[in-house]
Amino acid sequence: MIEDIIPTAIGWTLALAVFIFVVVIIVRSIRIIPQASAGVVERLGRYHRTLMPGLNLLVPFIDRVRPLIDLREQVVSFPPQPVITEDNLVVSIDTVIYFQVTDPRAATYEINNYLGAVEQLTTTTLRNVVGGLNLEEALTSRDEINGQLRIVLDEATGKWGIRVGRVELKAIDPPASIQDSMEKQMRAERDRRALILTAEGTKQSAILTAEGARQAEILRAEGDKAAAVLRAEGEAQAIQTVFHAIHVGDADEKLLAYQYLQTLPKISEGASNKLWIIPSEFTAALSGITNAFGVRAPGGADNPTAAPPAPSPVPPLP
Repeated sequence: MIEDIIPTAIGWTLALAVFIFVVVIIVRSIRIIPQASAGVVERLGRYHRTLMPGLNLLVPFIDRVRPLIDLREQVVSFPPQPVITEDNLVVSIDTVIYFQVTDPRAATYEINNYLGAVEQLTTTTLRNVVGGLNLEEALTSRDEINGQLRIVLDEATGKWGIRVGRVELKAIDPPASIQDSMEKQMRAERDRRALILTAEGTKQSAILTAEGARQAEILRAEGDKAAAVLRAEGEAQAIQTVFHAIHVGDADEKLLAYQYLQTLPKISEGASNKLWIIPSEFTAALSGITNAFGVRAPGGADNPTAAPPAPSPVPPLP
């Protein structure tokens, strides 16, 4: 009985070992690479090929896959680096690098640690570029510094299978004493601009005030002139109306002379009345009044316009 059980157990053990071995072979023969990643395959210690995203088949126990490499663009911020400018001032510059692995094989075999190499190369290049600029140029020429850094880094890292897309200077911090001096200068500049703007505002206000006063005087003078013209026109219109009414009403000489005598003082009241024009009717009316009071008009009988002497005294005027 025991002799029959032992061969059976050995058979089951061998079958289980073969099954496990087959499962291991299958597992090691299949490698799934995620998107935006790449794997370098070494066959017997030598580079064989690069695995791309998806399902890949390998030779078990012969092919070995190195750690996957990220093909996405990476952002690395390096700690601030002290840099000496052309005018012997130490500034602290903080940089950010945007790079991407384009050749996994070169990034694996051409450089030991490409991230550390990029950092050291950035520091060296930054010191060379900023060392040729003074502090003011370094603070105002960020775009130029970024462009020079990107060109140098891209050329140097190309053989490592890395492409540098952008280089940005996050901060350029001058020494504390220089910062204090710059702040004082900025405050003084702001105060100066404030004084200039205040003076300009006061000047503009005075100019506008004077202009407004001048315009007010002009408008007042024009108003007075227009009022005088309107008064003169009104008086002229009134005189014309009276004359028209007298002629239409066929007034006698006494009434006409009396109306003239009442109108003359009003005519003389106008400030613009410099010349009086006495119509011919006024002379005739005056002659009538003179005759009415028994006074002979100038010229006597030789005057054809003289009226005959009145037979009786003139009644009082109304």
